[in-house]
Amino acid sequence: MPNNISHFNVEADDLARARRFYERVFGWQFRAWGPPDFFMIQTGPDAEPGIHGSLSRRDEPVPKEGMNGFECTISVDDIDATVAAIEKNGGAIVLPKSVIHGVGTHIRFLDTEGNTLAAMQYDTAV
Repeated sequence: MPNNISHFNVEADDLARARRFYERVFGWQFRAWGPPDFFMIQTGPDAEPGIHGSLSRRDEPVPKEGMNGFECTISVDDIDATVAAIEKNGGAIVLPKSVIHGVGTHIRFLDTEGNTLAAMQYDTAV
């Protein structure tokens, strides 16, 4: 069995704010499921649903410095449009665009809940 990531969870202090951020920036869909303050995330259309994800209320405050979990990279078609959407919707770019030769253009950002993520516009010529 491969060791592929099969699920991710985004923890948030403000669930409504986090949902708005991911809906507006990436078009993700959310549906309530299971315990209170827990949502399943569909990152793509039915034909290509993407990785299995969830959104839940954070149990403890985010540390003030450093990474506190796995960094997930979100594949995007247009890195510049993604940067603009992140900033427009309350996120912050923490590592500006950089080219990884033979891979694509990468950014690292904070969502509205202080979680660190990355986005990559993959080089289709590879």
